[in-house]
Amino acid sequence: MASQRRATVVITRPAGQSLGLIERLHRAQFDAFEFPLIDIAPVADDAPLRAALDELYGPERYALVVFVSPNAIDHAFGRLFAPWPADVPVAVVGPGSVAALARQGVSAPGHRVISPSAEHADPRFDSEALYAAIEAHFGANGLEGKRVLIVRGDGGREWLADRLAEAGARVEKAAAYRRLLPEPSMQKWERIHTLLAGEPHAWLLTSSEGVRNLDELAREHLTADEIARLKRAPVLCPHPRIAEAARQTGFDRITVSGAGDERIVEALETLFPQDAAAQPRSAGSSTPSSAAVSTDNAPAHSPDNSPAHQPAQSRMTDSNDSKKASPQPNVTPPLPPNTPFTPYEQQKRRGNAGTVLLWFVVAIVAIAAGAGGYALNRKVDRKEQQLTQRVAQADAQNADLRAKAEQAANATGALNTQIIQLQGKLNDAEAHSQALQQQYQDLASNRDDWTLAEVEQILSSASQQLQLTGNVQLALFALESADTRLAATTGPQVVSIRKAIAQDMDKLKAAPTTDLTGLAIKLDTAIEQIDGLPLAGEAPIERARAQAATPADSASIAAATGEPRWKVLWRQITTGIGQQLASLVSVRRIDNADAMLTSPDQGYFVRENVKLRLLSARLSLLSRSEPTLKSDLQAADASLARYFDPSSKKVQAVRELVKQVEQASLALAVPNLNASLAAVHQFKRGG
Repeated sequence: MASQRRATVVITRPAGQSLGLIERLHRAQFDAFEFPLIDIAPVADDAPLRAALDELYGPERYALVVFVSPNAIDHAFGRLFAPWPADVPVAVVGPGSVAALARQGVSAPGHRVISPSAEHADPRFDSEALYAAIEAHFGANGLEGKRVLIVRGDGGREWLADRLAEAGARVEKAAAYRRLLPEPSMQKWERIHTLLAGEPHAWLLTSSEGVRNLDELAREHLTADEIARLKRAPVLCPHPRIAEAARQTGFDRITVSGAGDERIVEALETLFPQDAAAQPRSAGSSTPSSAAVSTDNAPAHSPDNSPAHQPAQSRMTDSNDSKKASPQPNVTPPLPPNTPFTPYEQQKRRGNAGTVLLWFVVAIVAIAAGAGGYALNRKVDRKEQQLTQRVAQADAQNADLRAKAEQAANATGALNTQIIQLQGKLNDAEAHSQALQQQYQDLASNRDDWTLAEVEQILSSASQQLQLTGNVQLALFALESADTRLAATTGPQVVSIRKAIAQDMDKLKAAPTTDLTGLAIKLDTAIEQIDGLPLAGEAPIERARAQAATPADSASIAAATGEPRWKVLWRQITTGIGQQLASLVSVRRIDNADAMLTSPDQGYFVRENVKLRLLSARLSLLSRSEPTLKSDLQAADASLARYFDPSSKKVQAVRELVKQVEQASLALAVPNLNASLAAVHQFKRGG
């Protein structure tokens, strides 16, 4: 037979964040029911968060980054484009955040993780303990003048940010997620109704906002009787601040467990002991057999010493008190179900002894109050007489001083008039001086702002022109102009901008130059010559000319050879005919058989395809797309070698132009001006 469950624990954390706690509860014989009171969603605009995280890899990094919760860690690391830098420390509140960092690959000893120590007897995991850990790590003034980033949800508590700002740090805040009020399903509300009907249960409230959300949802979905039973249900809070929020909302059975799933389970085991959960209930009896169970739903006829009659403030204790005051089994046998028992009858059974004692105490209090009032009245009378005498003496002294002041005023009247006039002139002079100083400051501030805006415009235009046209000389001229304008402005951050500009100038000077215009002209020349190139099967053939050999003297030949004359004439005639026929046929060698299969109509399309390839290469050249440029040039050269006459001088010239463009395209990439622009933007944010 399976062991009986102690009670049901209603977990109000956001969905999917309680797997470890649920496993511990099941091992401790508790049922877990997830009823999220807060939904976690990404922020509507994550541009500020991404901009803040990009500063982790910039020249002026953060001295410390604080994550307020595991949700902040998960949402922030999902927007990083590179691993977390090892030289940027991370501060987190509790062990859950430390585990979340470890899942992201950030842990000791490769990274510095600052968190409150869990080795104390009663550790605290909140903003106060985290600030103490940060101060112990950096020292009292270790963060003065340094940048600190706090990654949190929308809104949140400002205590830690205020303390860091008071310590001299430049605090920046970025929202990584937002908290929403969920709308539980009807099945979850049915389960809540069942629990409030009398099933033993406890609520785990892990945030002050969740307490407020529970109160709001209860007013919409629960009846007045169910709300009253909800406020009497046991509530477990990890922190005293959450317990205070629950107390203000109306909950009166609150236990502070401390942070961590282990402490939460220990506090629940104290509230619901195993022996109390295992005792069976008597049939037909409305009184539970354990004091821990009777505190869940106390009936109207419960004894006076039940928890329902205790003061509300005595029920909110920490986990140590709850362990010491664990309920003991009720050894008194249950009353019969039909026996009425009310406080009136119990007071009636106390007898007259209590009444006599009460009147005796009232009489003693009345006598003491009368004696005290008389003594206080005598003391007040004496003080009043002393005060009257002192007032009279003070009036006499004031009269003497007034007379002396009038004499001094009459003697120094003229001097006072002159002093007043001089004072007025001095005030006017100070006012004029302040006005001039303010105007000078306004002019200086405006001049710096104008100079910075002008430099930013110059750098932006130069960067765009550099990427579009690759004109390195124009970009160098723009950088020199910006540096000249900044030379008239002083300040540490202006020096950092000039350093960034100097770095970009060095990169531009070291970059190889490419004549894009000349390369584009070569491609245009090649495109214009395509239509006049001969195909491999269209090579020009010299026109055949009929040439007849001068007939020799047949008589002399016949006499010399001894052959008949007719035979000599016949040989001369056949030889001439053979020569004429041979001049009509020309034989050439073509290695590519596909070129001979290209008809004259198809030759037009071959030329157009080659021209399209060269036009695409021209566009890639102007847009500085080196892979596309090389692909188009290689395809065009392959077509020229395959379908055109390789022995033609024109074909060879076009192929040479294509090869020249391909060789010159190795230096297309040019540096950018990102360092200078980033320094200007950083200066504006710092200003």
